[in-house]
Amino acid sequence: MKIICIGRNYAKHAAELNNPIPQEPVVFLKPDTAILLKKHPFFIPEHSNEVHHEIEVVVKINRLGKHIEPRFAHKYYDEIGLGIDFTARDVQARCKEKGLPWEKAKAFDGSAAVSRFFKLKDLKKPITDIDFHLDINGKTVQKGNTKNMLFPVDELIAHVSKYFTLKTGDLIFTGTPAGVGQVHRDDLLELHLEGERIFYFNVK
Repeated sequence: MKIICIGRNYAKHAAELNNPIPQEPVVFLKPDTAILLKKHPFFIPEHSNEVHHEIEVVVKINRLGKHIEPRFAHKYYDEIGLGIDFTARDVQARCKEKGLPWEKAKAFDGSAAVSRFFKLKDLKKPITDIDFHLDINGKTVQKGNTKNMLFPVDELIAHVSKYFTLKTGDLIFTGTPAGVGQVHRDDLLELHLEGERIFYFNVK
C-alpha cells in the first residue's frame, strides 16, 4: 500500500507558506509506517519542535491502474475519507534550504492520520464539491472544499498514474487548504466531513 501525497493543491495554502502556485501537481510519498494506528494518539516526534496539521481529503484507490486518462479516473475510486498530513515544518525548512528531499519532515512514523472511509454514493455529493474542516480544542482552524483544488481528483489520479502503478488500497492525500498551524501536546483534533465529525484523536 502506497501513500501518495499532493502538495500545494490549494492556492491560499501555497500563498500562506510563500510558495509559488505549481504548474503541475507536487507529489511526494509516505511509507505505510506513517499511518497513525487506530485509537492511538499522535506523538510529536523528538526530531521536531514545530509540527503542523494539514487536513486533507483522502481518496482510496479500488483497482489496478497505470496511465489512466482523466475521463476514466472516476472508475478507480468510490470511497473517500479525511486525513492529517503532519509536517515537521522546522525540519522541512532546513531541507528546503539545502535542496534536500522532505522525507524526514513528512514521512516519519505516525505522520498520516486517516479516518474511516465513506462511499461517495452515500455522501450524495460529487468529489468536486466536498466540504471538510478541522477543529482543534473546539475551534475551527482549517476549512476547505474540494471545488477549490488547483488540480481536481481525477486530474491527480491521471498525473500520478503516469509515474506510479496504482494498486487497490493505495491512498491519495489530495492537498490541504489554508490555515495550517502548529499542534501542541494535549490538543484534541476533530475532523469533519460534510459537517459530521468522523475522526478525532489527541496529541501527546
